[in-house]
Amino acid sequence: MSDREVTDMTDTPKGDRLQKALARAGVASRRHAEELITAGRVRVNGRIVTELGTRVTHRDKVEVDGQRIVAESPVYLLFHKPRGVVTTLSDPEGRPTIRELLKDVTERVYPVGRLDFHTSGVLLLTNDGDLAQALLHPRRSVAKTYVAKVRGIVTDLQLDPWRTGMVLPPSEGDPDEKRVPTLPADVRVLRTTPPTEATEYTRATPGSTWLQVTLREGRTRQIHRMAEATGMFVMRLARIAFAGVTADGLRPGESRPLSDKEVTALRVQYLRPVEQGAPEFEPEPVIASPKKGKSAVEIVMEEEEDPSPAFTRGAAPHTMPEARGLGRPGAAPKGRGGPRREAPGGGRAGGRAGGRAGGEGGRSGGTGGGRSGGRSGGAGGGRSGGGARDNANAGARDSRGRSGPSRGQRGGSGGRGRGG
Repeated sequence: MSDREVTDMTDTPKGDRLQKALARAGVASRRHAEELITAGRVRVNGRIVTELGTRVTHRDKVEVDGQRIVAESPVYLLFHKPRGVVTTLSDPEGRPTIRELLKDVTERVYPVGRLDFHTSGVLLLTNDGDLAQALLHPRRSVAKTYVAKVRGIVTDLQLDPWRTGMVLPPSEGDPDEKRVPTLPADVRVLRTTPPTEATEYTRATPGSTWLQVTLREGRTRQIHRMAEATGMFVMRLARIAFAGVTADGLRPGESRPLSDKEVTALRVQYLRPVEQGAPEFEPEPVIASPKKGKSAVEIVMEEEEDPSPAFTRGAAPHTMPEARGLGRPGAAPKGRGGPRREAPGGGRAGGRAGGRAGGEGGRSGGTGGGRSGGRSGGAGGGRSGGGARDNANAGARDSRGRSGPSRGQRGGSGGRGRGG
């Protein structure tokens, strides 16, 4: 059979479009499959096909780069994406990807949508291109529910624009974005932490507020931008539900297959209206998670309190401003009130300095100066990383021995031995 190019194989309306069949077989995404077809890398029944409208059935022999394609069984997974992981199967910058956490999945699945690098939560993965496209279509208005921890105490006046819609400035990634008001969001306050006053060991904190936000659109960094537009700063963001499917019972990095009930509900709600040509939107059913355990909100809040690598299952350390020291008790910035941090090795340096100072005190002031100078130097170094500021008695009041009572030269060697 010749290798002549075939440009029209759409005489029969039966079967699936070629790019759809390739995506369903797990070869590539539908968009990438279209590129494979136009590049002449796909054969149907031995003939090169470049027409995107080509339809094929299970009787046709489809090959990509000479390898025959066999359709995979549909796979539907729910994955709790940790923070510090990219929502792609490969990353040119070498950052951790979701593929590294899904090594046990043998089928070629793709994420439905994406989550930012520092955002955790619900992520659906499937090789069902039709369902994925239906869930991502703007006309379906799929609900996505998040929990967000923002700095300070939030007022209803700040949340009113969220509930009514607001015009956001263009994002950095899309400067040509149309200035269209956002769709009304469902937002409510879950919990607040009141501000605290500064103490001897901690600085004042502005408090925080946990919000639950449900969006029906997908703009770039939408919640962060809405928060900035209303005078708030997002410290933590996690998605707890997508299209009614929740991450209840799943720790970050864990996954599970969707139940038959969940798959049926998604296909009936979002795929069947597409097949029937129904443009109207109906609220999605709430799908109860079949896995028992803590709710997704509880898991996120617990992770925020203990963001250890063991809890996040290999996720990269959280690098938001709060984790860099701006929100930790006792981490007062330069030029402001609050205790200074201990310098590394402060206790050892203080002990050595105190020992030397105590030795000098012993040579001129006696045994008491040397011993107390060494002990005082160690204690002072442990508290402030310096030398002997607090002395145990009058004999050590001046670590250089100006005030210590004289008892002879025995204190010199004693001071060096205790303090050094």
